[in-house]
Amino acid sequence: MASQEIIKMKAAQVEEIKSKIESAKSVILINYAGLTVAQDTDLRRAMRAAGVDYTVYKNRLAKRAFNELGYTDFDEALNGPTAIALSTTDPAAPAKVLSDKIKELKKMEVKCGLLEGSYIDAKGVKQLADLPSREVILAMLLGALQAPITGLAGSLNSIVAGLAIALGKVAEQKA
Repeated sequence: MASQEIIKMKAAQVEEIKSKIESAKSVILINYAGLTVAQDTDLRRAMRAAGVDYTVYKNRLAKRAFNELGYTDFDEALNGPTAIALSTTDPAAPAKVLSDKIKELKKMEVKCGLLEGSYIDAKGVKQLADLPSREVILAMLLGALQAPITGLAGSLNSIVAGLAIALGKVAEQKA
């Protein structure tokens, strides 16, 4: 291959990485050293099931993509074995899958991440993984919204019941 073709190919890869980063709600960099092929395959399967794109790029190309987007905080993390997990739908999905797999395999580590355009360190990724899911948060919100209505309904019911008892006693006295 001519060197011009290689340069074009690398430029296309950088553009692909940039496009994925720009459209992602969250991006997490992982040190995957020590994983067996079977463990890596299992991790990829779990990522795919959660709607997460999990890819290994050349660090140099990923660094260039991050830098061209104005993110220089990732330069240090893009050394050694690095995989990138990103989600365009659920910002917590990559963190949750990785947290589960790290507990199970004890061989990977989170380097850092990008959440809605802001750099987060490994501790921030851990906190993201510990957040309840969207469905759980919505259920909690619905419960909080229903509590006053349920309380009001109970109060009104007891007032009506008290009124019925009082009217019943009045009716007994008149009879």
